[in-house]
Amino acid sequence: MPPDTKSDLGRRLLFLLPVLAFLGLVGLFTLGLGHDPAALPSAMIDKPAPAFALGPVMVDRPGLGRADLGGKPVLVNFFASWCAPCRAEHATLAGLAASGVPLYGIAYKDKPENAQRFLTDLGDPYQKIGLDLDGRTAIDFGVYGVPETYILDRDGRIRFRYAGALTDAVLKTEILPRLAALERP
Repeated sequence: MPPDTKSDLGRRLLFLLPVLAFLGLVGLFTLGLGHDPAALPSAMIDKPAPAFALGPVMVDRPGLGRADLGGKPVLVNFFASWCAPCRAEHATLAGLAASGVPLYGIAYKDKPENAQRFLTDLGDPYQKIGLDLDGRTAIDFGVYGVPETYILDRDGRIRFRYAGALTDAVLKTEILPRLAALERP
C-alpha cells in the first residue's frame, strides 16, 4: 500500500469513530424513551403483603397493620411530607377515597409532626395510617421510593404496584379497572 493511502484510511477511521459513537448513543436514548419508569418490576406481585404493625401518625387514630388489609380489595399508598410528587397526587387520592375506595396510608421515613401537618393541611384521605419511621415496612413491600401505591386483593395478596404520583389518567387506565376486576366474585 502506498504511504498516503494508509494515512487516508486512518483519517477516515478517525472521522467514522465519533459518528458511530453518536449513532450508538442515539440508539440507547431511543430505547430508553420507550421505557415507562413507573413500570418497575416488583418481586412482591401475587405474594401476600408482608406482616407489619405500625404506630399511628395521628394521635387520635390507630396505626396500621397487616391485619387491617384483608376482606376486600384495598389500596396501600406510601407517602411522605417531604415528597413533592406526594403533594401532587394528594388531591387525586382524596377524590378516590371520597368515591368509596378503601385507601390506607403509610408515612415513609417521616417525622410524626411533619406527617401530621401534611395531612392537616391537605386533608386526610386514609382510613388508617401507619408511621414507618425506619422504612422497614417499605423495604418489605419492595418500595423503590415514594409515592408508591399497591393494590391488594381480599386475601391480602399484592396484585399491582404503581410507582410515582397517581393522576386521574392513571386511575382510569390502571387502578380502577384492576380494583373492579378484583371485586368480582
